[in-house]
Amino acid sequence: MRPAPDYSLYLVTDTGMCGERGVPKTVAAAVRAGVTMVQLRDPDAGDRELVALGRAVRDVLAGTGVPLLVNDRADLVGEIGADGAHIGQGDMSVPRARALLGETRLLGLSVHDVGQVEAAREYGEALDYLGVGPVWATSTKPGHAPPGGPGRLRDVVAASPWPCVAIGGIDAGRIAEVRATGVAGAAVVSAICAADEPAAATRELRDRWDAAREGAS
Repeated sequence: MRPAPDYSLYLVTDTGMCGERGVPKTVAAAVRAGVTMVQLRDPDAGDRELVALGRAVRDVLAGTGVPLLVNDRADLVGEIGADGAHIGQGDMSVPRARALLGETRLLGLSVHDVGQVEAAREYGEALDYLGVGPVWATSTKPGHAPPGGPGRLRDVVAASPWPCVAIGGIDAGRIAEVRATGVAGAAVVSAICAADEPAAATRELRDRWDAAREGAS
């Protein structure tokens, strides 16, 4: 049995945006302030560099219960000691990623629309969640698919048999609208990594996410 994580506030790291503060310190501050899941993403890093960075992030997460996933590089998850991987439509296949991860680690897949959800159904329990986006335009990932907006996000959530995490242009001003679509969580990059005070930025995101839940109830 794989763990059932708390997807609610999902941090995707950006080494450049973290700047001199660095990824591990940014992650540590964000987790203390309410981040529930972390994805290590650095497409420009070589294998050895990513493993070293991943291990440093793993160390700051030790004892927190917050899972660490690795973007794309499922083959490095074991060496890092991470809890799983996240892959995109153009990355390695879901069966290949699951074979590399084994049965106890988490695996997420990026989707953009309902058609990609339907295509993913064949993977069944090999997947744990879907990352859905971009919801709004974002400069974090150049060349991304056209944004689908909250309407498409809602459609994907309704069609998905897996928990969904929204990504793309999400900030404190939009996170309540995102939650209203029924997603399990919101993923952010620049809203935390580029913030002058990552802990304060995280607390605002966390407070607004929680308030949206309370308002809905």
